[in-house]
Amino acid sequence: MESNITIAVKSGPPEKQRCACIVAGVYETRKLTEAAASLDRASRGQLSTVLRRGDLQGKVGQTLLLHNVGGISAERVLLVGCGRERDLNEAKFRKLLAAAASRLNETGSADVVSCLAELPLKDRDVYWKVRQSVEVTRDAIYRFDRLKTKNKARRQALRRLTLIVSGRDDLMAGEQAVREGVAIANGVDLAKDLSNLPPNICTPTHLAEQARELARKHRTFKVTVVDRLQMEKLGMGALLAVARGSHEPPKFVIIEYRGSKDAGKPIALVGKGVTFDSGGISIKPAAAMDEMKFDMCGAASVLGTLSAVAELKLPLHIVGAIPATENLPGGSATKPADIVTSLSGQTIEILNTDAEGRLILCDAITYVEKHHEPKVLIDIATLTGACVIALGNHATGLFSNHPPLANALLEAGKTAGDPAWQLPLWEEYQSQLDSPFADMANVGGREGGAITAACFLSRFTGKLHWAHLDIAGTAWRTGKQKGATGRPVPLLMQYLLHCAKGR
Repeated sequence: MESNITIAVKSGPPEKQRCACIVAGVYETRKLTEAAASLDRASRGQLSTVLRRGDLQGKVGQTLLLHNVGGISAERVLLVGCGRERDLNEAKFRKLLAAAASRLNETGSADVVSCLAELPLKDRDVYWKVRQSVEVTRDAIYRFDRLKTKNKARRQALRRLTLIVSGRDDLMAGEQAVREGVAIANGVDLAKDLSNLPPNICTPTHLAEQARELARKHRTFKVTVVDRLQMEKLGMGALLAVARGSHEPPKFVIIEYRGSKDAGKPIALVGKGVTFDSGGISIKPAAAMDEMKFDMCGAASVLGTLSAVAELKLPLHIVGAIPATENLPGGSATKPADIVTSLSGQTIEILNTDAEGRLILCDAITYVEKHHEPKVLIDIATLTGACVIALGNHATGLFSNHPPLANALLEAGKTAGDPAWQLPLWEEYQSQLDSPFADMANVGGREGGAITAACFLSRFTGKLHWAHLDIAGTAWRTGKQKGATGRPVPLLMQYLLHCAKGR
């Protein structure tokens, strides 16, 4: 869904802002923030009077919309609870931003000025607060209803958001934050849109076409699409084993971005693109199988990240690789106990056809290593339910053979509000993949399932500086809020921004 909200920064007194609504914070218990206090003085205590009646306690995410506030230029005031002043942290800041954006979009306010980026937050500067304001607002107002013919969500009300910063000295940092935040939000939206599409539309061919669309839009991209026949000639036996049960042709999409002539060896992003995963012969339970359309969220995150990189014209060399296929049962489908030969030459006994993501990724990793010699390779995959059991839906699982890369990704996730948590990749786990008939099995049993999946991938990384992001718990939400999150586009973009700045 293309967002048409315009976002800008400015400085100036809250009471002088002409807009449909101005947003200010209130701490527990009913303590006014600096911006709210300015509005209160201009209105001769009108805000304080309302708060004394108990309509808003100031708990994080509470909101109260006020009309006809005297002495100010805004038509309405939205007060947002910030919790206890001393307890305000990054997570609570993001929560109150989301609450404000959701309420604003419901109220029909088209032109909004927000003072929330002025809230003091330990160890976070104006750039961080403005960028979070942009990204969280865009996330909160996102809707995917393009395929509905009835009962569509009401058109997005919020059209212009102006973020107040404390002084003119903060404007440059604020403007940079808006530019980068909008590009990241656009990338997140692209990842969400692709992931939310039904699997009869978002096929491997559709993902390949989306990559070509990026190349048409940005001259910095070169796209190569490898088809089934070419995969057979290359010897991509692991990827082809997953594709055998489907009538949809598999695609291996390589997208090369050159933002600088002297950027050196590339950073590689490899995204799992199983556009629907039934489990194959090892079929999944029927309950919630519809959510297996989200098994291509890794691929979507690569496309979303590359789109944001191109929008910002980052001076980097990046290779995106997307092995894309369906995993379905059928007369020609791969069977448990089949043995296949991967592109690396290593043989794999397939004990469970539902452990298919690692099979398509291993061939993609080998291809990228051979043909592009990346200095860093990061794969992104909705790989294991075991990672969801281990970490829930809050943190992405991170595995790496290179501590500096792992630390950079952990720090990027923390900064971006898109956290990851590192899990072990110890030699002791490797024996769980032993097979009496092949070089390895594709599963290592229930114990440490997310770890043994990463161990499997590590056997194809050679001397690469490699990291694996298991996004099975973070790529989409279930229940009433069901839909893609766009993660880990913010984490990846934060890492790439650091790379672009030489950090």
